Amino acid sequence: MTRRVFRYVAYTLVQDPTAYPEYAARCVSGDDSECGAESGLRPGPGDVEEWQRRHTQETRHTRYRRVFADYAVMEPE
Repeated sequence: MTRRVFRYVAYTLVQDPTAYPEYAARCVSGDDSECGAESGLRPGPGDVEEWQRRHTQETRHTRYRRVFADYAVMEPE
């Protein structure tokens, strides 16, 4: 019989510093169907907010679905 020893290693979940987070928004305004206009991926939330402001000025649409995505890594403590 082979004997094995398993050791618990604590990990911390952290944002990957080598990859930039992504921000985006999609206009979901509309009575019968959603507008569907999209900001595309942007490097920061301010860029997405500016896109939303411009879209609202042009269309008077006021409802958006915002998305944030990043990469995470597990690092031993």
